[in-house]
Amino acid sequence: MGKAGQAKQVFRKYGSNAKSAGVVKTVGKKEKPATHRLKKGLTPGTVIILLCGRFKGRRAVFLKQLESGLLLVTGPFKVNGVPLRRANQRYCIATSTKVDVKGVDVSSVTDTFFAREGKKKVKSKDAEGMFAQATGSAGRSDEQKASQKKVDEALAKNLSADIKAYLKARFSLTARMFPHELKF
Repeated sequence: MGKAGQAKQVFRKYGSNAKSAGVVKTVGKKEKPATHRLKKGLTPGTVIILLCGRFKGRRAVFLKQLESGLLLVTGPFKVNGVPLRRANQRYCIATSTKVDVKGVDVSSVTDTFFAREGKKKVKSKDAEGMFAQATGSAGRSDEQKASQKKVDEALAKNLSADIKAYLKARFSLTARMFPHELKF
């Protein structure tokens, strides 16, 4: 008896991969990626609206662009509770409101400022060790708290009462509010 359908054909390629061709890939130094361009209207002191994350809908002040391309923003924390944090500019809306950031020194804040400390895993043989409570919580370090306080004090001097009220107010869309028709 014969086959009921078309016989499967397999086409082989010889010498197409790097190993059989004798080509050795060279490993060089990784090039540093170029910093992303800032959105139009983003300058230090611009009030932005955060669109995602824990502080979505909150307004914050843009301070500078970090080496990774992320934006360094702050509430200030004393005004609306947004701490010094990084934000992706894709998830921010730049408003036309500007704040004076003279006297605010953020040169010491880099991407390593936000790096977390590595935890050491402890292996335990007993069953109670698996369900044991973690000792201490990973909060803000003393260095981060000090720099937050320093930035807040310098920025709060430059804020008027109406700007503080504007920063405290949350942004949200309601019925018949279309974001592409809004003027920020």
